Amino acid sequence: MSVRRLAKDQPASFAFSADTMAKAEWWIAKYPSDRRQSAVIPILWLVQKQEGWVSEPAIRAIGDLLGMPFIRVLEVATFYTMFMLEPVGKAALIQVCGTTPCMLRGSGELMKVCKSKIGPKDTLSADGRFTWQEVECLGACANAPMAQINDYYFEDLTAETMAQIIDDFAAGKTPKPGSRVGRATSEPEDGALTLTDPKLYDGSAAKPIKTLPNSEPAKEPA
Repeated sequence: MSVRRLAKDQPASFAFSADTMAKAEWWIAKYPSDRRQSAVIPILWLVQKQEGWVSEPAIRAIGDLLGMPFIRVLEVATFYTMFMLEPVGKAALIQVCGTTPCMLRGSGELMKVCKSKIGPKDTLSADGRFTWQEVECLGACANAPMAQINDYYFEDLTAETMAQIIDDFAAGKTPKPGSRVGRATSEPEDGALTLTDPKLYDGSAAKPIKTLPNSEPAKEPA
């Protein structure tokens, strides 16, 4: 496991927004009063949605809110890679899958595009709008190569479509997530090759079920 540390440069303070605090209290209320620390993961996520990343002052504020030692909050934040420990791009955080299925289908080319348009990986772009990372399997192997951008999956990517997506975010647009070849979920790219006869799965080929004759009701034991 890689070592994850807090960013060297930290803000002077952190404050929950009214909306974040309301949602945090909703999560806390889901647990018994003596188990309020169980809400640490969703509250870390709420903080990240508010700020874009999780800072040390935010970790301390969460600890105060939950009555939880700061080191325990830090342990959670550094363990789960979904929590960003330093500022990331305000327009897009691009996480390119580099695991075997995506690599075999061209994720290396996607990374080259990211590097040329944004800069080195794991580094905030000069304008503060983009960050890109190489990550492990995101679970969409059938639609490789793919990337998670902010909260959504972009699948069946090519170097050209990745470049266009970055350009769209740079222009203030919101590119539509999903497959870039038009397939739904993980259906075959060129259409189904098996179960092509609807009778095999729509029930029309099923034999009618014979009704069993009524049996005598069971007798109660003496």
